[in-house]
Amino acid sequence: MRLTGSRGDTRRINRPKPLLVVFSAPSGAGKSTIVDLLARGNRSFCKSISATTRPRRKGERGGRHYFFLSREEFRSKQRRKKFIETAEVFGEWYGTPRGYVLHAEAAGKTVLFDIDIQGGMAVKKWRRDAVLIFVLPPSIPILRQRLRRRESETAAAIELRLACALKEIKYWSKYDYVVVNDELDETVALISKIIRAESQRTSRLQAADSGL
Repeated sequence: MRLTGSRGDTRRINRPKPLLVVFSAPSGAGKSTIVDLLARGNRSFCKSISATTRPRRKGERGGRHYFFLSREEFRSKQRRKKFIETAEVFGEWYGTPRGYVLHAEAAGKTVLFDIDIQGGMAVKKWRRDAVLIFVLPPSIPILRQRLRRRESETAAAIELRLACALKEIKYWSKYDYVVVNDELDETVALISKIIRAESQRTSRLQAADSGL
């Protein structure tokens, strides 16, 4: 973008930097589906790919779904501070590779993070200008229905996830935005508008001429 002054001089305004957008939510709120749809619908978006020590599941591809590492590889990268954040979940380690995110930013991509609250806080600490979005279900009964529809967990496991959800929801105020995922298409459209508006904040515009 160029602005022309009264004397015909031009001053260039750089485009806003790519954003880091963090999504957190209770299990079953639809966070991962939202991130997938956003990444699929906009070429300037990309998903942050986590590293993990857990075994590869059928159909999963390294570098697309996860970066699959041995425990020794993971610990080595952890010691060398190659991760933005790490967490142990059910005995396996997960981490967000710093290099992958920096490379995506350098390519002009807005990076979408599908991570838990602890990870979200770590990203915000690393980059204060990251945008944090907390996704909520319309209600706890609806969340229970969604978890049951998965048909992948026992009733006891579902109740455990609901108990965790009630604890996680208390952290919504630490996020920049809270979005209730009632109708998926409307939720994705709303979040797209939030990201677009955030990209146009004056604080993100870098003027090449400090006298502008």
